[in-house]
Amino acid sequence: MANFENITIEKGMYQVKGGLSQALEQLDPSVNYMGTELEGLDAFSRQLKRFGIKVSGSSSDCVEKFFQTSNSAALFPEYVGRAVAQGIERANVLPDIVATVTDIEGMDYRSIASEPTDDEKSLKIVGEGAAIPQTVVKTRENLVTLKKRGRMLVASYEALRFQRLDLFTVTLNQIGAYIARAQLSDAIDVLKNGDGNNNSALSVNVDTAGTVTYDDLVKFWAALAPYELNTILAPTAEMKKILSLSQMQDSRAGLDFHGTGNMVTPLGASLIHVPEMTSGSVIGLDKSCALEKVQAGSVVTDYDKLIDRQLERAAITCTAGFSKIFRDAAKTLNC
Repeated sequence: MANFENITIEKGMYQVKGGLSQALEQLDPSVNYMGTELEGLDAFSRQLKRFGIKVSGSSSDCVEKFFQTSNSAALFPEYVGRAVAQGIERANVLPDIVATVTDIEGMDYRSIASEPTDDEKSLKIVGEGAAIPQTVVKTRENLVTLKKRGRMLVASYEALRFQRLDLFTVTLNQIGAYIARAQLSDAIDVLKNGDGNNNSALSVNVDTAGTVTYDDLVKFWAALAPYELNTILAPTAEMKKILSLSQMQDSRAGLDFHGTGNMVTPLGASLIHVPEMTSGSVIGLDKSCALEKVQAGSVVTDYDKLIDRQLERAAITCTAGFSKIFRDAAKTLNC
């Protein structure tokens, strides 16, 4: 039976693995609402409906709607966390460069590595009774460095109580965007300089310093073999050089861009603009096997202050790090 209107919500639920959302889902499973008007809502969304809290749209409620009861006040940190996570998702390009995401519960993580030689990469014919060639997988020497990224939300309840939630959500989305860009910078640093395990990216130089030609890109593509060059990360200056190539400006590509918004890409690789990158080089990688993201939970909010003290100063953080999987699956092109 549906019992979302009879649940007592308390801040201790945030200590459950998976946070408040998981705690509510255990008490009020969404499967119970199949075929009803509430189908499609998760347990947290049903609690918003229970207290009549509208967080988006022109008719969204004010912040003070959360603090009318102790039960509804306990929902506020989860709303903050979701709004920040939404901002991370919108500004996040990590899914375009990360091969896998590993969730851990602690702060220490040691990744694994397999670094075969050119001879070991070829699958040779195994004669009858002969030993089968081995691929050795071992743990990395050094731990993955996790960095906590976040923002301090500084505001009083009195300052925000009459602000609409949809406007407040925009501010929280922007905090998420800041976190996403900071994590992207961390990922780029690991791709170029390695993760502390002597695995910095090898470099390829353009034929003429200060320029990028189509021949340079072809050489770069060939240098990444046997991995596939399917993603290129470029700062603004190098982005301009690549897009100015005559091969990037043919009429068919222009029609496709104006009609669909899809940018023509060099050699079929996704071209990603990263303004935070230092000019002078681009990074090419095989996104299927170059980088691992390690994260200790998702967005964390300081729920005690958000609930008991009604905002004041509250930390919104996200802890993550990156590890290279195959060193040669990412290289830099020095321009």
